[in-house]
Amino acid sequence: MSGRPGLESRFEERARGDGKRSAVVSGDRVVSYEELDELSEGVAGELERLGVGPGSRVGLCVESGLGQVVTMLGVLKAGASYVPVDLASPASRRELILDDARPEVVIGEGEWEGMRGERRRRGRGLEGGWREAYVIYTSGSTGRPKGVMVTHENVVRLFGSLERTFGLGPGDVWSYFHSFAFDFSVWELWGALLYGGSVVVVPGEVKRSPEQFRELLRREGVTVLSQTPSAFRQLVEVEERSEGKLEELRAVVFGGEALRYETLRGWLEKYGDERPELHNLYGITETTVHVTERRVRRGDVGGPSVVGRAIEDLELRLLGAGMEEVGAGEVGEIHVGGAGVTLGYLGKPGLTAERFVPDPWGEGGRLYRSGDLGRWLGEGELEYVGRGDQQVKVRGHRVELGEIENALLAHPDVVQAAARTFPDAAGQAVIALYAVPRPGSTPPDWELREFLRQRLPDPMQPGSITIMAALPLTGNGKVDRAALPPPDLFGPALSRSFAAPRTDVERALAAVIAEVLGIRDVGVDDNLFELGCDSMRTVQIVAVASSSGLRLKLQDLYRHPTVGRLAEVVSGR
Repeated sequence: MSGRPGLESRFEERARGDGKRSAVVSGDRVVSYEELDELSEGVAGELERLGVGPGSRVGLCVESGLGQVVTMLGVLKAGASYVPVDLASPASRRELILDDARPEVVIGEGEWEGMRGERRRRGRGLEGGWREAYVIYTSGSTGRPKGVMVTHENVVRLFGSLERTFGLGPGDVWSYFHSFAFDFSVWELWGALLYGGSVVVVPGEVKRSPEQFRELLRREGVTVLSQTPSAFRQLVEVEERSEGKLEELRAVVFGGEALRYETLRGWLEKYGDERPELHNLYGITETTVHVTERRVRRGDVGGPSVVGRAIEDLELRLLGAGMEEVGAGEVGEIHVGGAGVTLGYLGKPGLTAERFVPDPWGEGGRLYRSGDLGRWLGEGELEYVGRGDQQVKVRGHRVELGEIENALLAHPDVVQAAARTFPDAAGQAVIALYAVPRPGSTPPDWELREFLRQRLPDPMQPGSITIMAALPLTGNGKVDRAALPPPDLFGPALSRSFAAPRTDVERALAAVIAEVLGIRDVGVDDNLFELGCDSMRTVQIVAVASSSGLRLKLQDLYRHPTVGRLAEVVSGR
């Protein structure tokens, strides 16, 4: 992986040598390297005809599938960088991203199929520095998402640093599970295409069903699986009930959120720790996907969240408030330097200067201030401790609490807002939101939830909304988030009027839902999604209900989201 060619040039080398090999599997369609190269050339040619070239950005509003892969590759072939826009996110967020990135061209769903222009081979030169490969937007503390500019060089060196660790090669089949607006997808896609492997697109409905997902892994012979710990926990539950093993699977890569080793106990009892290998990686979008790596062993179960050591071309430091290094056992902010540090934030020089700081130990280099806290353990390994600012991780996504606060402040009846997280009964982070209404107005909980649902993606939705007369303040007049009262996550406070279950089926369903959501009581008329249910938890509810003899389908929870109505479905009424 040495030398200067960009991602698209390296892919073209693979296409010339492995042209007939499977590159992408999307549903019933299997596309070879040769065909993928041809399809992406068409996109590149049409973009060049439209004036797209080096320095240009192209917005991609394309559903997960073959079209995503073709358009990403085509944009890079045209010499431009792509801006992924998740179609599952609210329209207002999509508009903010496109307004901020100002792409020359936006490719919508299905439009790529008509792009057959002749390519003029622009964008080959890399004089004057490396080109951007993509701009991925993360949550912003000012209430607006911020775009991280990542170069070809950043991505190429990532795989060069980890190819020996993972034994990357043409025999691998990778799952393409994550949204292309989440940088874990960069690892999944290019880990296959740079090495002659095959990438299997996981459809949305399969992502939401761990049973179907396991069957896809078995049927397609997936060898490298990347998962957030939250998603993998559901697969573990299915695996414990399933006969046989995923024989082809050789590596599982964890990232996106802290891994609690205890959750792997059932998997390790069935598979052991040799095959598949389990790898825990800590990563940051601003330093190109992965920062540290650690092989997980049986003895780790029950231990702290250890993320290991920096990968070989990165520098890792734990620093105090005065940029001094902290000693072993002390907590400091994680700073990352080296070849993975990206260009910074698009159009935000002030924020870039604040977070990408000069490296006092390097010659002209920079360190990225992550805002994450860590502690050095024995033998130089890093323990992830948590966040040091308003940025938190919820179900694998980094979320700025400030963005949630600003979204609520857009409501005409809210004058102040604050957010923090609390653990639910399962130990998972739940966002608690606090609102001060304008005098003479108290908007109901359900109205505020609907308002936020139209403006924020699923991981940013609060588990509770508490109305307060005033927010607690510190001595210097700032909101004292530590003094915000814990919400009643374990009671029926979210119900407009609580009605207890009346029949055996209602009581059984209420017990299942309470267990999965980590709350104490669920009323007959409580809306599951107002109680904090999300797409992952709907899958868990269906699975736990099934094990209790209550037959439900995923669509039942969306069409009939109360205990009373679901009981009618179970009873066949």
